[in-house]
Amino acid sequence: MIFPVLFTFVVIGIFHFTNFIALKFYPALINLLIFFIFFSSIFTKETIIQKFAKIMEGGKELPEIVKQYTRNLTYVWCVFLIFNFLVSFATIFMSSKVWTIYNGCVSYLLTGMVFGVEYIIRLIFKRRHNV
Repeated sequence: MIFPVLFTFVVIGIFHFTNFIALKFYPALINLLIFFIFFSSIFTKETIIQKFAKIMEGGKELPEIVKQYTRNLTYVWCVFLIFNFLVSFATIFMSSKVWTIYNGCVSYLLTGMVFGVEYIIRLIFKRRHNV
């Protein structure tokens, strides 16, 4: 538990006290990695979101309509993640201020917005389809 926190502070310290541009690649690479995880799951029987939904439902089999919803949601997250990667990557070559604003604030707000909108849509979907 202490290692991730310590590692984060070390990375922040290196970035703050040096001009180590390689650290600017970190948010872009994380977005790309998560995109590949979600994207590769599209080609499997169950997408990553279907697996999460199944766990949330106690491991029981999901109705077909829920499987389709979660598959479509995986597509939505893939589009968002590739967009976020591209913008994060572009900010690497911009000023540190732009990079910091996007990768330290805007990308988190956008991610939260996608989660929030999806949650509202999920509640409506569950009510409409009695699942």
